[in-house]
Amino acid sequence: MPEPTLELAGILRQHGPAYRQAHSLPLHQHRLMQAIENCRTPALGGGVEWCDHCQYTHTRYRSCRNRHCPKCQGAAREKWLEQRRAELLPTEYFHVVFTLPEPIAAIAFYNKEAAYNLLFRATAETLLTIARDPKRLGVETGFFAVLHTWGQNLHFHPHLHCVVPGGGLSPDHDQWIAGRRRFFLPVKVLSSLFRRLFLEGLEKAHAAGQLQFFGDLEPLRDPQAFVRHLAPWKKKDWVVYAKAPFGGPQHVLEYLGRYTHRVAISNRRLLKLEDGQVSFQWKDYRDGQKQKVMTVSADEFIRRFLQHALPPGFQRIRYFGFLANCHRVKKLDLCRQLLATLCSLLLPQPADRRDFLAALTACSPRLCPRCKFGVLLRTQIFRLPVPLRLDSP
Repeated sequence: MPEPTLELAGILRQHGPAYRQAHSLPLHQHRLMQAIENCRTPALGGGVEWCDHCQYTHTRYRSCRNRHCPKCQGAAREKWLEQRRAELLPTEYFHVVFTLPEPIAAIAFYNKEAAYNLLFRATAETLLTIARDPKRLGVETGFFAVLHTWGQNLHFHPHLHCVVPGGGLSPDHDQWIAGRRRFFLPVKVLSSLFRRLFLEGLEKAHAAGQLQFFGDLEPLRDPQAFVRHLAPWKKKDWVVYAKAPFGGPQHVLEYLGRYTHRVAISNRRLLKLEDGQVSFQWKDYRDGQKQKVMTVSADEFIRRFLQHALPPGFQRIRYFGFLANCHRVKKLDLCRQLLATLCSLLLPQPADRRDFLAALTACSPRLCPRCKFGVLLRTQIFRLPVPLRLDSP
């Protein structure tokens, strides 16, 4: 696939400094913008590589490795997928999505870390509780969840994508209980419990003074006004979406690649930057999933992108049930024994990151791009020319 001609880094290099001057931004947003702007440029240093076959000289600049950078997540994504491949079980998998209603998402916008953590907790407790219910499956399930905060048009739309096996361990852990084919758990029951758990958690956070409000939401600082604001949403249906089985472990992995190690938009969706206007491709799900082009000002595009910046240190992929980190290996071994299967092992971990990437993708970064035969040998290393400094907020 050809490389995109327009990149997020190019938009930020051209319009980022003026945007930072015009807006008061938190420090982590300053850092991620400048990391992407400096990615794979002389500002981060690099090295000179020489082909031992055709004597071609190639300069490779260092990447920023910021998790918001669309160019720096390829190797991390492939490594993560390979690790998940080793954990897949020979059973059906379901895709379950938990979404916050728009008025609740407006509160989450100003309280991202608290709201995101609550979204993970409410989702996990909902799935684990309903799956454990003897009237439903009566099993201990295990799953992982990936946080997304954007829609195709880059507006704020927080939701969790969960990948859940269609079955689980019996209460005494002596058998694997499979659910009904093409049916996981009733979405209305999931929605009702998820709504209650999230709203209860939100009320507790407000009572503890952990929430902040600005603009039109500032009146919600008052406890009674906050309760009145939430009251209608205790009765309305919240969107919980459960997709039919993926069809097997390999289908799961094909799907996962689109939902991990990506923030807001990929470079391939960017079409044009002209006269201070950014055009990008988006899919309109409300209009038959038609592919459309949206054009916004560069300032508006940067604003939409930055609202999806994750809080510093926040983990947007989390594991629950028998996939929880504390006992994942032990319980996965038990699941494999009960399912009487052999699962694939992880690829060996080469010492060099480039060798690991080559093992995963069958395309070696060491291969000479000109002759396609020789090996690139590093002959010189560039250090950072000057210490990087953040623009003053």
